[in-house]
Amino acid sequence: MGVRVAGGTCWLVGDAALQVSVLSTCPTRSPAVPRDAYGVSSLVVLLGVLTLLRAATVVHLGLDPYVDEAYYWGWAQALDWGYYSKPPLLPVLIAASQAAFGDGLLALKLPALLLYPVTALVLRQLGAELFDSRVGWWAALAFITLPLVSGLGLFVSTDAPLLLLWALAMLLAWRLREGGGWPQWAILGGVIGLGLMAKYTMAAFWGCGVLWLLSMEGGLDRLRRSGPWLALGVALAVLAPNLWWNAQHGFPTLVHTAEITRMSARGWAPDELWEFLLAQLAALGPVLAVSVLMVLFSVRRHLADPRHAFLLCFSLPLLILVALQALTGRANGNWAAPAVLGLSVLAVAVLLGLQRRRVLVWAVGCNVAIATLLYSWPILVQSLGVELHAGNDPYKRARGWSALAEAVAPKLTAYPGLTLLSDDREVLAQLVYALRPERHARWQADGHVVDHYGLTVPYGGHISGAVLYLSQRHDPERVLDRFAQVTDLGEISVAVHRNFHRRLHAWRLDGFLGYPADGE
Repeated sequence: MGVRVAGGTCWLVGDAALQVSVLSTCPTRSPAVPRDAYGVSSLVVLLGVLTLLRAATVVHLGLDPYVDEAYYWGWAQALDWGYYSKPPLLPVLIAASQAAFGDGLLALKLPALLLYPVTALVLRQLGAELFDSRVGWWAALAFITLPLVSGLGLFVSTDAPLLLLWALAMLLAWRLREGGGWPQWAILGGVIGLGLMAKYTMAAFWGCGVLWLLSMEGGLDRLRRSGPWLALGVALAVLAPNLWWNAQHGFPTLVHTAEITRMSARGWAPDELWEFLLAQLAALGPVLAVSVLMVLFSVRRHLADPRHAFLLCFSLPLLILVALQALTGRANGNWAAPAVLGLSVLAVAVLLGLQRRRVLVWAVGCNVAIATLLYSWPILVQSLGVELHAGNDPYKRARGWSALAEAVAPKLTAYPGLTLLSDDREVLAQLVYALRPERHARWQADGHVVDHYGLTVPYGGHISGAVLYLSQRHDPERVLDRFAQVTDLGEISVAVHRNFHRRLHAWRLDGFLGYPADGE
């Protein structure tokens, strides 16, 4: 039995009490709000303003690229079907952005600046098709103002395409709930495949989808149909070039992923579990987090509504999986980032269904305030007469690298033809980005590769001539001892804050003697 409410259907199941409770969370349109107030055009304007503000923040903060951004920039200069730690979609996006807009910092960050607003528009459509345009509009606004998105939006990362493709796959999956032709299932598979080419986390979407199909009436029959398996086949076909690249290189991406997600790293780690859970709440913001917790505490009631069940199926399994990972090993807070998509739509739908639009306004307003504080923190601190230092600067990891590169540059120009050599991924990424040396290499003394430089540009006898060796280490003898001639070029130090410096020591090295033998 169904009841039509404001363009959406509320399913009444179970006993009367449950019917009333489910119906109470179905959105109803406020007659005082004009219908066009929740149109796409108003949302696009808001998203455009927020995007411009984020771009202005990037410029105003005067940041250098974060280490991973400089690392990904290097990947974009040599496009391939795979990289040591990630699939290839993000470098392709960065290369396309640079081809269109040049080689500046904003062009590097443009995929993040643009893809999150596009994700919000997809969520708007998802919310509108699940409930109504009001839910879609608020869900998009809630998502784009999440503290997680406000932070990620300043830095390009694989989460940007992942969240967009997860949201798009959810929208396509919902449209296929009653079945569909093979073209629609193939398109869904293509989106999932592109998500896998962004980040392997997208593999969890298939598991979530299976749970969703099984949760529906006749779930096993739905799963036996050809459509879901066609989607899986297309997804694997899209991923196939990356799998082939991995096979050609000893499966580095899969090995790296297995290493950082190992389930038996340290046994039980409840402290890391609590840290991960607190990170999820912080990602949502205080008010919206409370709303999500209220939904989760009454999850059985929400599972009675097929729309709520759909959103939970594409959120909770990933959260639980990564929480278990945190409990038994390690897990970064953003590993469950796609869960915020379904949870944002669900929290908005519940709040509007309970006529709690004021709470939703507070939730968005609070998150906007957090973003404003995050973006203006250096200015605010200094305006209060407080010195910015290593302890109160959240952006310190993206400061000082360009100045350090300027200090290194004379060493390279003084010795033309030197190969830039380091034993540190961060040093190589930042200096290669800033200096664009003719040649660079990573000190790779053993077979255990830990980054893309070790995989693609390991230093060895095939590199002729002297090198400029740069290190942050205090005990570089293991490197210096492998060269016949060592010229100490001194320390390079750049002050970022009074109590925070970027420091490197430089040597010119000639006559490589080879890596030490085992046990030497």
